[in-house]
Amino acid sequence: MNMNRPEMLPQGQRVARRDFVKLGGAVAAGVATSGLFDPRFAHAAESSATSAETVVAELYTSLSDKQKKAIWRPFDHKDRRRINANWHVTSAVIGDDLFSDKQRTLIDQVVRNITSKDGYERLIQQMDEDDGGMENYSVAIFGEPGTDQFQFEMTGRHLTMRADGNRVDKAAFGGPIVYGHGEENPSDNLFFYQTQKTNEVFQALDPGQRESALLKKAPSETAVQLQGSGGRFPGIAVGQLANDQKELVESTLKVLLAPYREADVDEVMAILKESGGLDQLHMAFYQQEDLDDDKVWDIWRVEGPSLVWHFRGAPHVHAYINIGVKS
Repeated sequence: MNMNRPEMLPQGQRVARRDFVKLGGAVAAGVATSGLFDPRFAHAAESSATSAETVVAELYTSLSDKQKKAIWRPFDHKDRRRINANWHVTSAVIGDDLFSDKQRTLIDQVVRNITSKDGYERLIQQMDEDDGGMENYSVAIFGEPGTDQFQFEMTGRHLTMRADGNRVDKAAFGGPIVYGHGEENPSDNLFFYQTQKTNEVFQALDPGQRESALLKKAPSETAVQLQGSGGRFPGIAVGQLANDQKELVESTLKVLLAPYREADVDEVMAILKESGGLDQLHMAFYQQEDLDDDKVWDIWRVEGPSLVWHFRGAPHVHAYINIGVKS
């Protein structure tokens, strides 16, 4: 039995989910109620003006030696480069009594600040449904906030997300990220809308283009290494599409990026522009595991020299994203 899991801890040694959500919501609303969190951290509520990395620095400063031993890692630690759809970057979880309510509030604020409003709400629902809430996820801080090399990372079931303030050069989101949802019914899955949007591109293709875009078997979902300009990419080249089709690809990419903060989206677009723009991307759809046999292709991939977005929608969502400039 793992007594580090919040659901296994004795009463009073774990934060209740309703209290955890209340803490985060209070900060977002700017409620500085004494007893709810320390007024020294009140300015973390300014999500529109305070960067996630500023909040990470506050969290780091608040850590005791015991806490640093549990969640701090050197910047070059191998775990910073690991990606997986279900893993814990540290053995402690956010709901453990290792953390104070103030620190949980700051962690929640980091997540709010690296996502859009809709993205945050989807992630909160996904974490609730997949593993009982954010309190069952883990965090780590790599390097030292305030220097040129540091990164916040949160992981757990169907999630790896990062905040680095663009300190990892030419790597969007600070490195590869993962999202997902354990719901197998497409209509109930929080990210099925992305499959619907990408399939709009497929429906806009003519028969010859569809033949190029539709493949039988997808590569491994974890095969998201960047290939650079000399790479070979599956599916149909966006550069071969008509202008209206390209516009549909562009709008699809905007939908895919919508859950994330504006600064990260801007970095993605800058990286894409540097590697030749949308014309260098390819889109592939896969016949395998077509849920409901409806020809709405549940597994798809967008890939180019500086971007890989692999979405496995069957039997449930695992999505791996890697965007950057190959070194």
